[in-house]
Amino acid sequence: MAMSKVDHERLLKRGIRLEWATTVWNTMEVFVTISLGIAAKSLALVAFGLDSMIEVFASTVVIWHLREGSNPSPHRTRLAFRLIASAFFALAAFLLVASVRSLVIGTQPENSIWGIVYLAITAVVMFTLASVKRRTARPIDNGPLEAEAAMTFLDGCLCVCILSALAANIVFGWWWADGVAALAIAVFAAREGASAWSDAADASAPMT
Repeated sequence: MAMSKVDHERLLKRGIRLEWATTVWNTMEVFVTISLGIAAKSLALVAFGLDSMIEVFASTVVIWHLREGSNPSPHRTRLAFRLIASAFFALAAFLLVASVRSLVIGTQPENSIWGIVYLAITAVVMFTLASVKRRTARPIDNGPLEAEAAMTFLDGCLCVCILSALAANIVFGWWWADGVAALAIAVFAAREGASAWSDAADASAPMT
């Protein structure tokens, strides 16, 4: 059954509200995790703060796209995907260099109990937001919103990854787990960037 225009508009507005909620949380996250990361000399926590900056940028792009309404132009959709992809690639490049440097030099982070607590809360928030975004994006077939939902889900997965690294350092003294976690974020970011760039190409393809 075809969706009514009223229902479509309602879901578009819900998508915008979800992106604003994500933006507010991640803006706070940037300052909290980078501050905790610098204090604990944890590259993974700093990396997570930088990832939050990418998430803020991506959410802003999706809000811009959703405000086009029910029928965004292919150019607008293509540009939204490419902006998100470019942000992911920039993050991946930075983290690759930083994580390899950390592992080679042997930078040993300090324990960060507050970092663990904050990441645990953030994981719950991100997984919840990602689920609601997907349920909003699919009925209206909005690719950028669904792609950003995948980014939000990845954010939650990264929380779990970094939590494990911080816990391993506290319990087992595995200082290198911090650098490995940052490297894992770089790999995930590159993969998501490639996926978003591919989606941009699909948006450019003529309908048959």
